[in-house]
Amino acid sequence: MPATIIKKKEGFQGQKAVVIPRKVLASNCTNNTIISGLYITDIGYYPKARFHYRERLRGAEQHILIYCIEGKGSVTIKKEQYDIEPGDFFVVPKQTEHYYAANEKDPWTIYWIHFTGAISDAIITHMLEQFDGHKSFLHYNEQRTELFNTIYHQLERGYSIENMLYANLCFYHFLGSFMHAEKFNSVSTLTEMDIVIDFMKKNIDSMCTLQQMADEVSMSPSHFSFLFKKKTGYPPMEYFNHLKVQQACQFLMFTNLRIKEIATRVGIEDPYYFSRFFTKLMGMSPNAYREKRNSEHVYYNPKD
Repeated sequence: MPATIIKKKEGFQGQKAVVIPRKVLASNCTNNTIISGLYITDIGYYPKARFHYRERLRGAEQHILIYCIEGKGSVTIKKEQYDIEPGDFFVVPKQTEHYYAANEKDPWTIYWIHFTGAISDAIITHMLEQFDGHKSFLHYNEQRTELFNTIYHQLERGYSIENMLYANLCFYHFLGSFMHAEKFNSVSTLTEMDIVIDFMKKNIDSMCTLQQMADEVSMSPSHFSFLFKKKTGYPPMEYFNHLKVQQACQFLMFTNLRIKEIATRVGIEDPYYFSRFFTKLMGMSPNAYREKRNSEHVYYNPKD
């Protein structure tokens, strides 16, 4: 006789889950201008969830994020199957057919969240494009787990406006830890592009060449330029100029240096050229920027 297949939707030792009442969502989230863009509807943690199984032929009403930290499982989304191992996470867009299950011999331990909101579709679309599919991998970071627990415990305390606001604002940070893991992992090694950006900042008072930047990460200028723009959205030299203007803004706000002196300190010998590209980026001249910023600040004089 064939072996009996056991499937359970819920009921695991040590499990935690909060399902927020839909009336609460309608009153405290959907109509709240601060968090209506993105908010949690359900959240939970299933440790060693043997026989865990979910099947939704019409999908869920919300988007789903599931993060596996131990054990194994599998998920099928629109007929495409993914094997899930420790460090893997996957997203399921709302109203999308799917089913997932824990491995029977080595069942997964998962953190999961259902969410929706006015910008949630755009976030899911971005994640699918960024990860080139529904599944991706993360190195474990205890801070991410602590952030999940912060969100969970806040919702566990009830559905006051204050609790809902704080939990859902933290959720932005939690999602960011998946979408930009290299930024979230403060102990991680700097990426090659981070190394170049640090090089730019250290040499803000000079006119570095594309070759010098590429040399920092042992790449050809063309390959480096391609990767840098793909990562940041800007060509390297344009990004460098943005950093120069950023530094110039600080000089204009916090010092009495003349425009010519500021130009020199950001590595530009021609003050007229500096003024032109500052104006192009900031929408006003350096002098106008200084006057505007100074007019917006009133400083306390203890002698008054």
